[in-house]
This record gives sequence, C-alpha cells and structure tokens, in this order.
Amino acid sequence: MDNTIVAAMEGVVKRIGGKLVLRGVSLEVRSGEVHVLAGPNGAGKTTTIRVLLGLLRPDGGKVTVLGASPWENSWSRVSRMIGYLPEDAEVYERLTGWENLLFYAKLYAGSPAQAVEMARRGAELSGLPGEVLERRAGEYSKGMKRRLLLARALMHRPKLAVLDEPTAGLDVFSAVRIREAIKSMASKGTAFLVTTHNLLEASLIADRVTFIVGGRTVFTGAPREAVEKYGAANLEEAFIKAVRGVVEG
Repeated sequence: MDNTIVAAMEGVVKRIGGKLVLRGVSLEVRSGEVHVLAGPNGAGKTTTIRVLLGLLRPDGGKVTVLGASPWENSWSRVSRMIGYLPEDAEVYERLTGWENLLFYAKLYAGSPAQAVEMARRGAELSGLPGEVLERRAGEYSKGMKRRLLLARALMHRPKLAVLDEPTAGLDVFSAVRIREAIKSMASKGTAFLVTTHNLLEASLIADRVTFIVGGRTVFTGAPREAVEKYGAANLEEAFIKAVRGVVEG
C-alpha cells in the first residue's frame, strides 16, 4: 500500500426525497488499501458509495475519483478503471458462469481475444471449477453466485473496487474465499472500498476503517487506532461505542 489517493470525498451532503441522508461524509481511499466503510442501518453507506461512483449527485461537498469528478466529461474513461459490486447484484441465470464472465468481459476488452483472456482471469478469481462454470448460473448456490459476481467486478483489474456487503449471507467458506481475493488484489495495487456490517470481518481485511453515523463521518483510521480511541477490546466494541457516543450525545 502507498499513499496515493485514489478516491476522496470531502464534506459530502446529499438529500433524497427531502430527507438529509448525508450530512458531511469525508473519506480517502488509497492505492493498495482495503478501506472498510462501516455504519448502522440507515447511516448512509450505500448512498455514500453511489455518490462516489457518480450514480447520485451530491448537494454539497467534493468528490474526486482517479483524479476526476464523476460529472466531468472524462468520467466515461475513468469509470472503466472502477469495479463495482452492489449488494443486490444478480447473475444472468440462463447463462452459464463462463458466459456471464465473457458477456461482461466484452464490455471492457478491445478485442474478442482480450475478452476471452479477461474472462479466464475472472474464472480464476472466482475459484469455481470448470465443470461448475459450464453450468447455468441459476443452478448456483448463493455463495457461488457471489463469487462469480466478485470475479465479474474484478477481472478487468480495476484501480478502484467498490464492494457493497460482498459477503452478506454467505457461508464461512465462501466468505473466506472472497476475503482472500480482496486481500490478494489489494496487495497488487487495487484500492478497495468495502461496506460491511461484520466488524469481525472488517478487522481481518481492513487497512483503515471509516465509521459513519447519521450521515456523518465520526472516525477514520486503522482498526487498532479505533480500538485505542474508544478504549475498546476489539473493533466491534469500538464501533458500538462510536455509534452510542453519537446517538446518546
């Protein structure tokens, strides 16, 4: 990990349907780091990443990703260097696993040969055996689908990967496989912004964490710094104390 800032948000404010959802979110994601964004339900995690990716326009604040604003003319070029896995992403169930990968590879590759090479990289990232990739994705378990979706988001070797609850509801083996893939790609320079409710998982993968509560950033730093700041035994306890400090304060 180096200190190159890949993505940054400064004092971002966002209203949805007249409701103030983000009240001042600030964070930085650096090259080669796994940055976990944690917050209770309704804290604004998904809205934060949607603003970061240009899917929602903020009402205030500044957003920069790979040196560009999501609302600049250069964004179409920059967006090709980003991988995104929404929490509610789905596979094409009538296609095989391989066909799912190849379909998306063609969106990024410059030639059919490059698309095949990219899809093969995705197959390796997924960890799914060849015979499984030859089956229709509708036959897959939830864990297998999620591994395929993660591979789809990462196979073009993005500079920034944004993953919304990537292991939610998965069995332990699938969750471990996904965490290993994230750490492996981060070690090669990909920056990750990951949302999760699982603070135990966050403590295993995060280089830094950001807590948001009520649409505001209340902490950013290494997991050990959170533990020290809140006088906690672990990251989960630190998170609970941070949330209670805002709610009760």
